[in-house]
Amino acid sequence: MSKPLMPKATAVWLVDNTTLSFKQIADFCGLHELEVQGIADGDVATGVKGFDPVANNQLDPIEIERGEKDPRHALKLKYNPASEGEEKRRGPRYTPLSKRQDRPAAILWLVKFHPELADAQIRRLVGTTNSTIDAIRERTHWNIASLQPIDPVALGLCRQSELDKEVQKAAAKRAAEGGVMSDEERRKLVSTEQSLEADAEQKMPAGIAGLENFSFSDLNPEAETENKAADYSDADSFFNLPDDEEDEEEDENDTDPRSR
Repeated sequence: MSKPLMPKATAVWLVDNTTLSFKQIADFCGLHELEVQGIADGDVATGVKGFDPVANNQLDPIEIERGEKDPRHALKLKYNPASEGEEKRRGPRYTPLSKRQDRPAAILWLVKFHPELADAQIRRLVGTTNSTIDAIRERTHWNIASLQPIDPVALGLCRQSELDKEVQKAAAKRAAEGGVMSDEERRKLVSTEQSLEADAEQKMPAGIAGLENFSFSDLNPEAETENKAADYSDADSFFNLPDDEEDEEEDENDTDPRSR
């Protein structure tokens, strides 16, 4: 279903100038019913100027009258041939300045929990560049040591439906190519709720990296040599027995002189 231009501003105008229900306005503008209620309470869209859909040729006045009389009536957007194909977004996704600092954490989450996604799909979801994706994938990003993976849906960078669509598309493409997801990749697939409830990964400080397998025995290699069991395979060397030639000479010297 087509949505009006500037849906949030249109919802502001309908809340202020009509008696339509929150659900009717939400369905017409493509918003959530609670979001429309927040507009009416002044908690959402503060400072947004209302956009008149009647004056801008998007809604007939008779539709508003029918909706005010019947709460079950769904408002219909006025047909405009010039708006055909305008829903399809062209170019990279726009990310507000307040959320651009969260994009590396979202990319890290996508790379870790959805490795089947292509770079083009990640760009569509969070509005980033190939160089940033490669830097995070190869762990060469300047801030990789302090990054924590965070679900882009929780950060507000994309919708859950958009993420599910891209994941299903990637899975279908892999299945068509004959690829099978490994057990390790399957274990990485988590939902938004699980990723938000998971504890942050413990990161080792860079100053002591590589010392996790350190032991004090490494400082004294002679101790390990002393603790080794002695080799008793050679019994003669163990008892320090004399050679056979020395035994024969001693036997000749010890013979009785009367036997000569």
